[in-house]
Amino acid sequence: MTLTQLSALSQADFTRTLGDIFEHSPWIPERAWAARPFADVESLHRAMVQVVLQASPEEQLALITAHPELAGKEAAAGTLTQASTGEQRGAGLDQCSAEELQRLRSLNARYQESFGFPFVIAVKGRNRYQIMDAIETRLQNDHDTERATCLDQIAQIARFRLDAQFA
Repeated sequence: MTLTQLSALSQADFTRTLGDIFEHSPWIPERAWAARPFADVESLHRAMVQVVLQASPEEQLALITAHPELAGKEAAAGTLTQASTGEQRGAGLDQCSAEELQRLRSLNARYQESFGFPFVIAVKGRNRYQIMDAIETRLQNDHDTERATCLDQIAQIARFRLDAQFA
């Protein structure tokens, strides 16, 4: 599908087409639809990110918490979205040794306990060691900084997904 075709869709079809760009958050493309037409992926991405930035704090928190824990119970159960499965696999999170998996789960638990939401990072281009190091580094952040960092990382994830869909 081209961006011209996407821009011509009804709001419902537009939302359905882009509903997984932001993890389990179809409200984002639903609201971004009004900014049509989109000349390029950058303008589409910018419109969707603007929806996130204008969302209520509760909606932003729901967006963050919609993301799965890295190599967590969803991955073990095989219930990740197709995009998340591919992204985590690409970072080698499905190849963790028992010790690495224990370290990652411990870091995830510490992070969740500290901030009240899951650690979110755009894993594309990163390996599992860089991801674990990033968790340790970001555990030093204050709550507001970390929340903003998660939203920034979510925007990066969305851009990667849009680029893949409209490449």
